[in-house]
Amino acid sequence: MYGSNQRVVITDLRIPFFRLVLFWVKLALAAMLAAVIVGFVVMLLTAVLTVAFSENSFLSIWRWRS
Repeated sequence: MYGSNQRVVITDLRIPFFRLVLFWVKLALAAMLAAVIVGFVVMLLTAVLTVAFSENSFLSIWRWRS
């Protein structure tokens, strides 16, 4: 039982149209929410880096000034 390999071929998949549409709507909503969250994280990271490396920031001591 453990040593034998069995192959399975799927020839037909019956999914009602409404359930398939509902699946795609849920997928689209999840993708939009994920895009909003990723966009917010990128915006926050960009804001932190902008403040950190601005002219009068706490990291400006790394630059040589004449």
